[in-house]
Amino acid sequence: MSGLRIGSRGSKLALWQAEHVASLLRRGGHHIEIEIIKTTGDTILGVALAQVGTKGMFTKEIEEALADGRIDLAVHSMKDVPTELAPEFVLAATLEREDPSDAFLSVSFDQIADLAWGAHVGTSSLRRQAQLMAMRPDLKITPLRGNVDTRIRKLESGDYDAILLASAGVKRLGLEAFVKQRLAPEQMLPAVGQGALAIEVTCPNQRVYKIVRLLNHAASEESVACERALLHALGGGCQVPIAAYAERNAAGKLALTALVARPDGSEVVREEQTGDSPVPLGESVAKRLLEEGAQRILADVYQTYAVAPQQP
Repeated sequence: MSGLRIGSRGSKLALWQAEHVASLLRRGGHHIEIEIIKTTGDTILGVALAQVGTKGMFTKEIEEALADGRIDLAVHSMKDVPTELAPEFVLAATLEREDPSDAFLSVSFDQIADLAWGAHVGTSSLRRQAQLMAMRPDLKITPLRGNVDTRIRKLESGDYDAILLASAGVKRLGLEAFVKQRLAPEQMLPAVGQGALAIEVTCPNQRVYKIVRLLNHAASEESVACERALLHALGGGCQVPIAAYAERNAAGKLALTALVARPDGSEVVREEQTGDSPVPLGESVAKRLLEEGAQRILADVYQTYAVAPQQP
């Protein structure tokens, strides 16, 4: 039996995720402690995510704790993890992916199509905003920050006619009663890695790596690796309007669908390909998107929203 310290953000959802990993490790006979670490993204709440532009804004301080030896492993939402890690860190495991879709929550409306003309919708994501406005350009979209509970309270108080959240987070917190419509990837492509949890450790710590690696889910790791390869090739981060979803199709091929869109939904570049290897497939789809106009769209987004590309 060994003692392990998990580093996590302090939100209710982040702590659920950390406790989930802790419970899996405890089954293996390990004593687990959880240390709450406040990140840059937790302290900048009055600004839309797209305007912050800080690489690793939800992981930097946790990685510092890893490097200092204050914690043994970190639990992240995969979509918050930069696609390029510093050499001393490694993603030791990708847990089995929860529902990757986005969810439509509303008090008065059952689905997006039912929203009144000019209805007020809240979302923290340019990716969601872009795809929503491509469907319904009449909608009024405004940034929505805060934890899941806070966002739902704002919906209940009438600040918004509807909000969009990740289905996985809503499900993990037992708040599915507020979900009126689950948006399948065919309707709204999710963020890269959405629904998956990542466990990060330091490369020198082989003991912890071997323990954590036992929690890895191979199929989820493959799909997420494909999506992250695309994101890296596009030079984007989780705050820009890039969406992707990879999964094995009925023929056993890895299928990747991805898009890059203008935040107002006026231009959407979409590509779908199949392949056998995650990284080459992700890079191939990214290359095609760039050739079809994604490079121009992303350049305009970075200039408009004053965000620097999240990856070199």
